[in-house]
Amino acid sequence: MAKITLKGNPVTTSGELPTIGSQAKDFNLVATDLSTKTLHDYKGKNLVLNIFPSVDTGTCAASVRNFNKSAANLDNTLVLCISRDLPFAQARFCGAEGIENVHMLSDFKTGQFGKDYGLEILDGPLAGLSSRCIVVLDTTGKVIHTEQVTETVDEPNYERALSSL
Repeated sequence: MAKITLKGNPVTTSGELPTIGSQAKDFNLVATDLSTKTLHDYKGKNLVLNIFPSVDTGTCAASVRNFNKSAANLDNTLVLCISRDLPFAQARFCGAEGIENVHMLSDFKTGQFGKDYGLEILDGPLAGLSSRCIVVLDTTGKVIHTEQVTETVDEPNYERALSSL
């Protein structure tokens, strides 16, 4: 279990992020059009998994905006923004913000993605949501970079994540 904080208060996650060099676990996540997306749907692409508690918070929204700008310039790479927000909320946010270069995916149905990737928050006010993490996968689905943001209100290291590609 990872030990992180929320505004300085200790919080525990369900496990550890996948290890560098391991094969990423498959997932079933819901897109804003309510279709189900799996890892196989993105086969042959580099993937940046931008994972966060809720798009309705300042830091989470900033990460989506930041990756939306960066994603426009990436070759053979997609940014998947993953939270437990309802797909309707994700779509509303993207529409209001003009977000077009990232793919919003929701783990709202089961939370299994958060459990499988070891990033579900187990206690504190955000229990049940995903912790702020970045997982980068190469075109074969192998994990090439991870970051568990230790203080939930802090932004991830965008440059380090993107330079891993």
